[in-house]
Amino acid sequence: MSKAKKKQMYEVGEHESIDDCLNRMKMDGFAPVRRLEKPIFKEIEKNGTMAYEPAGRKIIFEARSIEE
Repeated sequence: MSKAKKKQMYEVGEHESIDDCLNRMKMDGFAPVRRLEKPIFKEIEKNGTMAYEPAGRKIIFEARSIEE
């Protein structure tokens, strides 16, 4: 019996498109199940207090093995 991973997380790289990430996932033998987006904030100082501003987002796909 094989002990291959059945679930894996794939993060879209900084200079990578979503399609590139999905193709990479497919080449590894995985299919997307869920998409997660996490916000990225940066700290800025306003009037002597720290404030947080959105600076981007991180896209992560949860994937399952195609060969189950």
